Amino acid sequence: MYRTLEYLRGVTPDECKRLRAAGIRHSNQLLHHLTLGIDRRTVSRRTGVSEPRLLQLARQAALLEVSGLDRHRPALHRLGIDGLKALKRQDPARLQESLVEALGLSGAPSLSTVQYWVSQARSIDVLEEDEAAASQVSPSLRGGLVM
Repeated sequence: MYRTLEYLRGVTPDECKRLRAAGIRHSNQLLHHLTLGIDRRTVSRRTGVSEPRLLQLARQAALLEVSGLDRHRPALHRLGIDGLKALKRQDPARLQESLVEALGLSGAPSLSTVQYWVSQARSIDVLEEDEAAASQVSPSLRGGLVM
C-alpha cells in the first residue's frame, strides 16, 4: 500500500521535505530507495537524514507491505514490533494474545489474521539490516513476545 511520507509515525516535516527533494514521494518509493545499507548511506548523504533514522522509516514502510496490518500498526509498535524482522520472529498465538490484551477482544485481529501477517513477514522481508539493529525491541514488552 502506498502512503504519503507524512503517514509514517514520527516523520518530521523537514524529513519529508528532504526526502521529496531526493525524489522520494511515498512509502513504496522510500522502501525501494532504502532496501540496502549502501542505498541508505547514499540517501543519507543526499538528504542529511541519518542512516539509523532512514532504517526506522524503511521498517515502517516495509510493514505497510503486509496486507491487512495497517489498522493495527500502532498497537504493534507499542508491542515493540517496528518492522518485518521483528514480526517474522513472533509466535502468532502469543502475538494475538498480546494484541487482545492491548486492544480488547473486539478490537484485536483473529489468530488466523496474525498467522497470515507473520507468514507474509517471513516471505517478503526485503530490508537488509544487521542482526543487532533488527533485534532492538522495547525492553518493557519483551516478556510476552518472542524475539
